[in-house]
Amino acid sequence: MTDRPQQDWWSAAELAEAGLPDMPGSKRKVNEMAAREGWKARPGKVRRRKAVGGGLEYHWTLLPVRARLALTQAQEVLPAPKLGRIDAWAQFEAATGTAQAKARDRQQVIAAVDQLTGAGLTRSQAVTAAAEQFRAAEKSVWNWLDRVEGIEQADWLAYLVDRRGLKVSGATATPSPEFCALVKSDFLRLSGPSFAACYDRAVEIAKADGLPVPPIHQVRRWYKANVSTPTEIFCRKGADALRRSFPHQTRDKTAMVPLQCIQGDYHKFDVFVRWPGEALPVRPQGVFFSDVYSGKMLAWRLDLTANSHTVQLALGDVIDRYGVPQGALLDNGREFAAKVITGGAATRFRFKVTDEDIPGLLPLLGVTVHWATPYSGQSKPIERAFRDFCDRIAKHPAFEGAYTGNRPDAKPENYGHRAIPLDEFREVLAREVEAHNARPARRSEVAFGRSFNDVFNEGYKTAPIRRATDEQRRLWLLRAEGLRADGKNGELKLHGSRYWAEWMYRFAGQKIAARFDADNLHAGLHVYDLGGAYLGHAPCLEKGDFLGVEDARTLARKRGQFIRATRDQARAEKEFTAAEIAARLRAAGKPVGETLPEAEVVRLVPAHPKAPKPARRRETTDQIEAAARLEAQITRLSERRAPSAEDDPRARFERALTLEAMLAEGQPMTAEQGSWLAEYQQSAAYRGFARLRRAFGQDE
Repeated sequence: MTDRPQQDWWSAAELAEAGLPDMPGSKRKVNEMAAREGWKARPGKVRRRKAVGGGLEYHWTLLPVRARLALTQAQEVLPAPKLGRIDAWAQFEAATGTAQAKARDRQQVIAAVDQLTGAGLTRSQAVTAAAEQFRAAEKSVWNWLDRVEGIEQADWLAYLVDRRGLKVSGATATPSPEFCALVKSDFLRLSGPSFAACYDRAVEIAKADGLPVPPIHQVRRWYKANVSTPTEIFCRKGADALRRSFPHQTRDKTAMVPLQCIQGDYHKFDVFVRWPGEALPVRPQGVFFSDVYSGKMLAWRLDLTANSHTVQLALGDVIDRYGVPQGALLDNGREFAAKVITGGAATRFRFKVTDEDIPGLLPLLGVTVHWATPYSGQSKPIERAFRDFCDRIAKHPAFEGAYTGNRPDAKPENYGHRAIPLDEFREVLAREVEAHNARPARRSEVAFGRSFNDVFNEGYKTAPIRRATDEQRRLWLLRAEGLRADGKNGELKLHGSRYWAEWMYRFAGQKIAARFDADNLHAGLHVYDLGGAYLGHAPCLEKGDFLGVEDARTLARKRGQFIRATRDQARAEKEFTAAEIAARLRAAGKPVGETLPEAEVVRLVPAHPKAPKPARRRETTDQIEAAARLEAQITRLSERRAPSAEDDPRARFERALTLEAMLAEGQPMTAEQGSWLAEYQQSAAYRGFARLRRAFGQDE
């Protein structure tokens, strides 16, 4: 060890690069230190620098004690060139970005020296030329050459890194672990206290317990070195924030086609609207469905609240206009998870899934349902379109004064000044949705500067599209049960509108069901019986002007057409005229008047004692014959004879059971047997035996 270093004079830049203890790490800071301590006023300790760039050089004895000791121990405090190749590159990776950039600059200087030497210059000439070219000190260039002496050119960069870039210069004090644990435990709380407040509380505890109190910058440095960022996010912001900090998944859409999957969600507009039937202005909600592949907005519906009926109608608009999609990515809200929409689909986040679920609209149409992750906007790309709606629809010039702001604390100055009529809101919304689909220069992975319409139309031409049948088209309409048809003509009334068709006379006074579009009641009703069988379509009866002549003429013309058509149908139904039927009756020889059967039991009514006596007259021949007939009849009734099987009530019932069994098995019966069975089934005896048989399983 020598008493003084090999280099006596040092420039500010060289002192900054040396990384000496108690010395600044930048040229500007070294000059500030020299001015502060008055180095220029020390005679013989400062001189003009003779190298390129000029400046001042300072004698090593002006440096702090620890810096002078470091200089006497070694000329360079940088890593030794003999350091292993792997360790050298490891230290390069650990260095700061600034230190790595300086090492690359030094590598350029060394490479220039090597090229000049190869061109024929001496080593000293090459160093001088390279130092002038890159405005570096010759002594520094010689030092850099010493570091890479015997090192492969590919590894020069690792050996030229500054030691200060390794963050090991100077002595680093280690604060008390117990004190740091107090600060860390207080800082890692969901309430999110500041680091300074936690440090002050730890100081108060340390003074009471007699613990050493390190400065706050040492504790902060210890905290950053020992606590990871994910741990800090979890402890101070919660699991959801930690989940959001994890890199999201980028889903590839290039292999998809239009209608391979649609996505739907509700959006509440930040606009006051005058809704019919509502006393106060409301913020309407709209359900929107878009194509996942192209981003095109396919259909939308408005309502006061989020409900499954609006979702059902909007899905119907998509299917009716474009076709049946293969899959649907839906939000987990109750309006989408309702069984009328997704009944029978597995893994719903809402409601109980059972094997007895009635299939909903999407499963009935063969659409695979995909559920978005709850409370995850990244899982629903349609949220990006809603952000555009907030800017281009809610803040539209036509809605000035009706905009509500997107937060309670972000209300505009003209909040609540006006409300937009619903028809005007629908008109602007429809126009802006079309503009959203047609806007060019989209930057998605499938758009390449085109609009959503262009992307969708190009793929729609070649994609396999499934079309819904007429029966399937009625599945997404709303259903009204128990409607009572008018007893006179079968007319139906629903939501203030009247519906009727000629075939509805057959169901006058009956209860039926109907499917309808709540947003288009004038489209008519699809009528069903209560068993679910389709009956037909009933158009809406339009209201006419009270004094309008044309409406009255139209109604009269329709009424006349109806009467003529009914008259023609009535004529076609009459295959025989009344005269023809009367003639056939005469030809059949049916006697006129009532024919009574012969009485088998006759009882004489005795004469009243006070009744006048009839005058005795001579019996005529007719009277004699009548008396003879009466005597013969009384004689027949007086004879006691055994009843036949036909007169036995039980035998008659057994015969009826036999004939009923033949009828159930499809065996032929004679006309006489069928007539007898029909007549006997109407008798009281049959009903009595049948009740006994149902009650006791037998006839007794």
